[in-house]
Amino acid sequence: MRIVAALGGNALLQRGEHPDAEVQLHHVHQAARSLAELVQAGHEVVVTHGNGPQIGLLAVESETDPALTAPYPLDVLGAQTQGMIGTLLARELMARLPDRPVVALVTHTEVDPHDPAFKRPGKFIGGQLSEPQAHLMEAERGWTTARDGDHLRRTVASPRPVAVTEVPAVRTLLAAGTVVIAAGGGGVPVTRDPVTGLVRGVEAVVDKDLTAALLAEQLGADALLILTDVTHVFTGFGTSRPRPLLTVTPEGLRALDLPEGSMRPKAEAAASFVERTGGLAAIGPLDNALGILLGTTGTSVRALAEDGQRGPEVLAVPAV
Repeated sequence: MRIVAALGGNALLQRGEHPDAEVQLHHVHQAARSLAELVQAGHEVVVTHGNGPQIGLLAVESETDPALTAPYPLDVLGAQTQGMIGTLLARELMARLPDRPVVALVTHTEVDPHDPAFKRPGKFIGGQLSEPQAHLMEAERGWTTARDGDHLRRTVASPRPVAVTEVPAVRTLLAAGTVVIAAGGGGVPVTRDPVTGLVRGVEAVVDKDLTAALLAEQLGADALLILTDVTHVFTGFGTSRPRPLLTVTPEGLRALDLPEGSMRPKAEAAASFVERTGGLAAIGPLDNALGILLGTTGTSVRALAEDGQRGPEVLAVPAV
């Protein structure tokens, strides 16, 4: 089975943690064990990952570096995070899969230059800001900020992905038995000139989950696994009686009241992949990717039930 496994931001940093290298190495070590189990079970695996905290850190460093006359653009910073996170993942996977080649690619994602998202920055990057810090950044650097939980964070444009440029290379690597790390941070955002075919970077960060769904579709993957810090998608999230979902249709998943900054993009990516391919999408815990695939944990998103009839809109564990 060909699987695209999308690591959530918690694969490297938990909310509120310092973005030190040692902290990220610890989390990657745990994620690699879970991913290696998929490969050891005989599956072809492509890994994608987030980069929100890392690109935010690099952006601040670039903007405050006195040696620069202008900060580096977000597309270049995104490529830097692919290299950094890619090498951490690759080294851990090499250690657990000594007989398998592992490659981390710097990957580009084409977007529409007229996407309305460029006028409505809504993608969180970087760490938490107090209100005075946010106001200062808005005034001095032209940032856009928004509330993420109890704090403010920087927001940037997040256009929808149109195509992942390196898909042919990924197919070739998979055919050679390679474990591929690609489309990190949603890919380096680029636009393509319709006449010359030339690409250029744009100031944006593409949603990692939507890019993972698109990559899975372009690769003809059988399954999209979105690995995060919860065991299931929950109904009644944030209430006194949340209920974990076992299985849900794309329509049922979209109908749920899910947090915009965290679970909503994952739900949209899972629903989109199932609708466009008929394959399996699932959302579940980072430390048990094989269990998510087998259905022993996580929330499975399916268009049809196993008997060929339309599946339940929502099948949840009964409330206790």
